[in-house]
Amino acid sequence: MTEGNFVDYVKMHVTSGKGGKGSMHLHREKYIEKGGPDGGDGGRGGHIILRGNENYWTLIHFKFRRHHKALQGGHGSKSRSSGADGQDIYLEVPLGTVVKDSETEEVLFEITKNDEEVILCKGGKGGRGNWHFKTSTNQTPRYAQPGLEGEEKNVTLEMKLLADVGLVGFPNAGKSTLLSVITSAKPKIANYEFTTLKPNLGIVEYRDFQSFVMADIPGIIEGASEGKGLGHYFLRHIERNSTLLFLIPADADDIVKQYEILLNELKVYNPEMLDKDRFIAISKSDMLDDELEAEMKSELDKTLGVPYIFISSVAQKGIMELKDKLWEMLH
Repeated sequence: MTEGNFVDYVKMHVTSGKGGKGSMHLHREKYIEKGGPDGGDGGRGGHIILRGNENYWTLIHFKFRRHHKALQGGHGSKSRSSGADGQDIYLEVPLGTVVKDSETEEVLFEITKNDEEVILCKGGKGGRGNWHFKTSTNQTPRYAQPGLEGEEKNVTLEMKLLADVGLVGFPNAGKSTLLSVITSAKPKIANYEFTTLKPNLGIVEYRDFQSFVMADIPGIIEGASEGKGLGHYFLRHIERNSTLLFLIPADADDIVKQYEILLNELKVYNPEMLDKDRFIAISKSDMLDDELEAEMKSELDKTLGVPYIFISSVAQKGIMELKDKLWEMLH
């Protein structure tokens, strides 16, 4: 999937169907002059229903169609015949979709399971026919109820990727390269910042035909949680990851400081992020000789306080050990 086809945020206007009118009919038949009221009820309007679909990975199918309106219920008719219900509209969404009220920003619900269905807008109730209003003192009521109006909402759909491991790091730290090496994903890779503009998912194949899912999001910079750079658009994608893999290049000026900046951005965005398991991979370590790596390990053991590993995606150094550690943390 190309970056332009990845849509994870869309606003929509949805309207459910109006209920059908109740019938105001009086029974007429040969030899029966005054048969009394027999008007049927109107059918309910169509619902707008969101349904989870595990085969969808993006909201692009809503990009150019943002207005959805369900049909009106059928009107009641003679012989107490009820009108047909309006046809429901099913909107298929990827798993991990959060639905918010666009005006209040209130979270209405989330879709996390395949084939899970939630009614976003209920169809209007059909009106009752005149036979409901027959009494001993009013035996031929010449009125019936109109159908109720449907609901109308402005909603925002936000997709949060469902992955086991989330890659966190500054721009150009080597996240996309790592993803391309340990999964079959083919993200765009280049030697400049913000090469990745959209999140990428990849399936990591592990021993004995087992696997787990890893997500690479655009690089985070200091101040991302306040709107700087691109990372703040995509921080929500790592909210659902059970394990966070921090990727810091070996040639960074201060590895510990970079880790603390990244951790602080996650904390400011959502303090619950700190409850997730954390692991650090020091990338591009093929640039280090054994002596320098030993010196860095000695220093990091004193100051970092989080498990770490030296890796090189290009030289395939430490990749299997990284998979082993991530699998152990996930299980």
